[in-house]
Amino acid sequence: MTTVGEDVRTWRLLRRLTLEQVADRAGVSTATVRRLEHGEGASFENVLRIARALGVLDPVVRSFDPYESDVGRLRSDEQLPQRIRRSRSEL
Repeated sequence: MTTVGEDVRTWRLLRRLTLEQVADRAGVSTATVRRLEHGEGASFENVLRIARALGVLDPVVRSFDPYESDVGRLRSDEQLPQRIRRSRSEL
C-alpha cells in the first residue's frame, strides 16, 4: 500500500492537483485521499475513483486483464473451468 500511495501522490503532484481537488473529482473525502497517499489504505472502490480522478484508471483496469500477462497469454487457448474445487488434501 505504501508504493500505491506514493504513486498516487506523485500522479497528483504531476497533475498539479490539490488533495481537495482530487477528493472533489473522485467524490471522496480529503481524509480518504490522504490515507491512501500515506499507505494506510482505502476501499477498492475509492482507489478506482481516485485513479479515475487522476486520469490513470485505464492502465489500472488493463492491469487486471489476464490476457495482458504472460501466464494469461500462454493459457489463452485453454477452456476456463466452470469452478475450482479444493482437493481432498486441502480440506
